[in-house]
Amino acid sequence: MLGFAQLFASRLVKAAAILIAIVVMNFFLVHAAPGDPAMVMAGEAGAADEKFVTQLREQFGLDRPLYEQLGTYVGKVVRGDLGFSYRQQRPVWDILAERLPATLVLTLTAFLLALAAGVALGTLAAVAVGTWADSAITVVALLAYATPIYWIGLMLSLLFSIQLGWLPAFGYETIGAGYTGLAHVADVAVHLILPVITLALFYMAGYARLTRASMLEVRGLDFVKTAKAKGLTQSRIVTRHVLRNAILPVITVAGIQAGQLVGGSILIETVFAWPGIGRLAFEAVLQRDYQVLLGIFLVTSIMVILFNILTDILYGLVDPRIQVSQ
Repeated sequence: MLGFAQLFASRLVKAAAILIAIVVMNFFLVHAAPGDPAMVMAGEAGAADEKFVTQLREQFGLDRPLYEQLGTYVGKVVRGDLGFSYRQQRPVWDILAERLPATLVLTLTAFLLALAAGVALGTLAAVAVGTWADSAITVVALLAYATPIYWIGLMLSLLFSIQLGWLPAFGYETIGAGYTGLAHVADVAVHLILPVITLALFYMAGYARLTRASMLEVRGLDFVKTAKAKGLTQSRIVTRHVLRNAILPVITVAGIQAGQLVGGSILIETVFAWPGIGRLAFEAVLQRDYQVLLGIFLVTSIMVILFNILTDILYGLVDPRIQVSQ
């Protein structure tokens, strides 16, 4: 228990240092992008004269030297303040708090579906290697991996929403329905089906191929041959010996991709009009809303770091022989 606590504390210290570096790097990258937020706001207000633009820059601190803006921003982040959106006239935390739950529901559901289905299909393909089932799974995985994700989303929407009318084509919930309780949960779940399947297909294909390749490699090792010589059943050999050792590369890749999913759902949220932070990031780029964009980058970076730490912990749970170094 003490070793685990030391490992966790060590990773948190490293994570804090990495976050500070990410905050500084993101600040310079965002401010290096072309475009002036003051000009955007002035143009939308219909008064893009130089005096009004100057007033906007002074109001939001955009006229200060870049190093002063950086110092102010880092100081606020350390205190837990992500700033104020000059475009929406609201605190960034409030904006993210509205959008983040929708993204988490979408990405975590898609991630769990992709991982479960990918491992299951990869295991089936490895057990039935050389048969029609193996070939079918391999072909489907290759097609899902190679097809652009936005095209899959559009085709699924066209088929199941436009042609068949089975599922809603876009949105988080039925507008104006006023559902509450279980009815609201069911309504959100129905809207979730198409975007989750679209997002999960790509990652499921990768997990299936990786699981198959890893299992084929492990099943030829000596300890598997020993298990067969002892007369263990095929199912026990596959689940307790082959899959348990073959799953580690899948955990590694899944741990990296789990955090990336939160910030990588821009296409899905745009195609299905899903009100998450991916779509918010797209809107913030168009509006030059630096504070919102920096807040999104920080939240997604935290997600990536947390999932990497959880991956290290999961290593020890899956195979206690692995000692994760500090």
